[in-house]
Amino acid sequence: MSCPMMLALAVIVLSPCTFSLAAEPTTLSEHLDHVNSVSWSPDGKTLASASDDKSVKLWDVATARELATLSGHKEIIWSVSWSPDGKTLASASLDATLKLWDVATRKELATLKGHEASVNSVSWSPDGKTLASGSSDTTLKLWDVATRKECATFTGHTHFVSSVSWSPNGKTLASSASYQDKTVKLWDVNTGKELFTLNDHIGGLNAVSWSPDGKTLATANLNQTVKLWDVATGKEKDILKGHADLLVSVSWSPDGKALVTGSFDGTVQFWDVKTSKQLATLKEHTGAVICLSWSPDGKRLASASRDKTVKLWDVNPKK
Repeated sequence: MSCPMMLALAVIVLSPCTFSLAAEPTTLSEHLDHVNSVSWSPDGKTLASASDDKSVKLWDVATARELATLSGHKEIIWSVSWSPDGKTLASASLDATLKLWDVATRKELATLKGHEASVNSVSWSPDGKTLASGSSDTTLKLWDVATRKECATFTGHTHFVSSVSWSPNGKTLASSASYQDKTVKLWDVNTGKELFTLNDHIGGLNAVSWSPDGKTLATANLNQTVKLWDVATGKEKDILKGHADLLVSVSWSPDGKALVTGSFDGTVQFWDVKTSKQLATLKEHTGAVICLSWSPDGKRLASASRDKTVKLWDVNPKK
């Protein structure tokens, strides 16, 4: 399925590669309500999406065909994430639980309970042994995947935790909090100690994303900007400005050369990290762009929106 073409073929230059963006994306439109999260399988063949309609859907990327609907949560599902081995999905919900799903059988494996309010974000550790979750109860929790037991709780935020993300080496967690808190915190996973608090955010925060080399953190700020932070020093490196409304999603390209951002203005914007220049704006969505995720090979981008759709964009590097 596709939508009327709104964007002419865009060619953007990210030295030493040129990327072409297909003018018309593939549209996945079987959800009945806002789509809040998308996550690629490690092999890049399957996409998972999570929605206000209380379901997770699995999609065959090559054919744009729905493979399965996973039902079990009692409320909105905010976040979905694949395990590194591709065998298990984790989902986080307004019903204050996380669920684990067997991808092969489409069956629920476990329900993880411990948070006292909505679970807004879930993220797998790089080794696949631990899950991190962030909640409106202001805490982060770590879960042992093998035993399905809670193994740690991190406290320090003063408002709901909107996003959690593991560093590429698995040693550090980043968390963002919205509204009154307005901070990003970095945590030592082994000790549970807070390493840094990144302040100087004017608005609340909705998302954090690590660069592939683990040296830089990008934060999506509700005041329409993305900030880039040096993880070693906790210092601000750069600010990217271009959106016309609340900025709620950010994602690094697998090669670390580009960032994409999504906003309540309904657009996806591409940025050259080295020059801080905006490279392209995609305007196919008719609602806020809530989540963005690159395919593992960096050739496709998935965007999830409040217009009830997921769009798949071809982003093909030319050597």
